[in-house]
Amino acid sequence: MGISALYGLFAGVYHWFPKMFGRMMNKNLGYVHFWVTAVASYGVFFPMHFVGMAGVPRRYYENTAFPMFDELTNLQVLITVFAIIAALVQLVFVYNFISSIYFGKKATQNPWSSNTLEWTTPVEHIHGNWPGEIPEVHRWAYDYSKTSKSGEYIIPGQDFIPQTEPMGPDEEVLHH
Repeated sequence: MGISALYGLFAGVYHWFPKMFGRMMNKNLGYVHFWVTAVASYGVFFPMHFVGMAGVPRRYYENTAFPMFDELTNLQVLITVFAIIAALVQLVFVYNFISSIYFGKKATQNPWSSNTLEWTTPVEHIHGNWPGEIPEVHRWAYDYSKTSKSGEYIIPGQDFIPQTEPMGPDEEVLHH
């Protein structure tokens, strides 16, 4: 359960990094970070089920008073190795974060092809987010794959339509 919160934190950082710093994080380092973290997390928590089913008490500093658990020592060493690997791979994340601030690929205004308003703001740190007038919303936040009645994309070659784009004459208005 605890790793789920960390996955949410990491997802938020990877998602919002372009808006915060105007650069993209290194995708390959992101994949390494994710997959090693995922495998190491399962390597930590999955064997704990077997240790628990064997009857090992939780939160004991050592189990020397229980000689019947001595055969589980190798499994606990394996759990410790996976925990160390999981901890060390977080250094990949820290390196990726810091180096991408300075050397990351320049991000476009909307690198995720998102429809929502936050991606229409300039990558500037100003009060109020939008310079000038606040944009007017004309669409739902999830108007992906929008096609006209003739079956063509509303904006040719673009699978998404920003919320600030007014409805066209041959678009259907969907009531939700």
